[in-house]
Amino acid sequence: MHIFSTDSSPLSPSATDAAALTRDWVCPFCPLLCDDLVAASYDDGTLAVPDTECSRLAQALAQYRATDAQCACVVDGRDVDLDAALARAAQCLANARRPLFGGLATDVAGTRALYPLAAACGAILDHLHGDALTPATLALQDRGSFFTTLSEVRARADLLVFFGCQPSRRYPRFFTRVLAGTDFARELVCVGCEADPAADGFAPTRIDTLLPDADPFDTLALWSALAEGRNASAATELASLQVRMAAARYTVVVYEPAALPAPHAALLIEALNRIVKAVNRSTRAACLALGGDDGALSVNQTVTWLSGLPLRTRVSMPARAAGAAALDHDPHRYRTARLLAAREVDALLWIASFAPDAWPTSLDPALPLIVLGHPALADAARARGANTVFVPVATPGIDSGGHLFRVDASVVLPLSAARGAALDTVASLAARLSEQVSEQVSGQMNGQASPREVQP
Repeated sequence: MHIFSTDSSPLSPSATDAAALTRDWVCPFCPLLCDDLVAASYDDGTLAVPDTECSRLAQALAQYRATDAQCACVVDGRDVDLDAALARAAQCLANARRPLFGGLATDVAGTRALYPLAAACGAILDHLHGDALTPATLALQDRGSFFTTLSEVRARADLLVFFGCQPSRRYPRFFTRVLAGTDFARELVCVGCEADPAADGFAPTRIDTLLPDADPFDTLALWSALAEGRNASAATELASLQVRMAAARYTVVVYEPAALPAPHAALLIEALNRIVKAVNRSTRAACLALGGDDGALSVNQTVTWLSGLPLRTRVSMPARAAGAAALDHDPHRYRTARLLAAREVDALLWIASFAPDAWPTSLDPALPLIVLGHPALADAARARGANTVFVPVATPGIDSGGHLFRVDASVVLPLSAARGAALDTVASLAARLSEQVSEQVSGQMNGQASPREVQP
């Protein structure tokens, strides 16, 4: 068996059976976008990253099989060819009055291609992780934010404050990315949570825990008062932290939107931004939000470029719905769970290219469902039966190239295919669907009135 390698360096024993190696591979399965990995693609279609400490990556790679390239399209429980699946999907979208594009687990190119398709059929756009993404967006819209990058954290931050989160639970390599190989002294303070065990062993660091069981809203109310110079005599531990922040060269407050209590997480994020803003009057400080999984950050950024509005927006060609705005953003009304529960949409296009994340279990069996998804979703699509179209897609970074925004929202990294199975990309399929839907909609408008022209 021949081994392909990009250099002549020795291969680890676990990699010597690999059919192909991709060095400096960018992992697409979490928003840290670790780019220091070696991906091994085996003859049986499976993949591995030798010697990785990331359990999340290992679990993601375990979902890929030798049969992925042979995965068939599915319509109403039966295997069909691609043309038949796309024709049925286009018909569903053209006839829908208010479709929802959900999941949206794709990359920049996929989002760019989905946007004109959404405009052609007047779709609402929401991401799988919209509930975590929206509070941070609301806080940014209302108060602004001081943000930083992973490089800044690694090179400059001497005080890291973790509010209500243990990063390694969802992002196993976080501390490796920001602490490993650095040699200047840092202080790590965990507020409202226990210390993350993964932070141990990175010297020289001092780790403290403050108020692990306190109510987060009470904590931030007192902390905000202290940051603004007001008296809060009962908050001695927070007062000590505020003194440390004032003395630090560069403080970074790390939080995870998905770990904050709903439904008022935006208020907590606003408070953190307000504290950081106050600190910046005398020294440097910033926030780092850990989120954007499954392309959420990339999709949100791209939709904002294209429309001027973030996710949870309905987009429509002006001529498609008389009297309706071409763009309508509502972070509460256009939440996937609410829309499905209230039966306010009449078709769902579900995008799941990074993992076999199935559509919501509460989905009405009668609601037309179109899935552009991971090959592992094929069996679930067959089991749903009627009113279901499934088309397998390539995962960016596994079977196709692509681009994703990193967690710090300031760096876009290119993805290289580690395996390259013959699967269509979300971008190519969305482009074909857009063309077919536009043709059908045009025919409807030139003929008799379409039911889509009736306002819900």
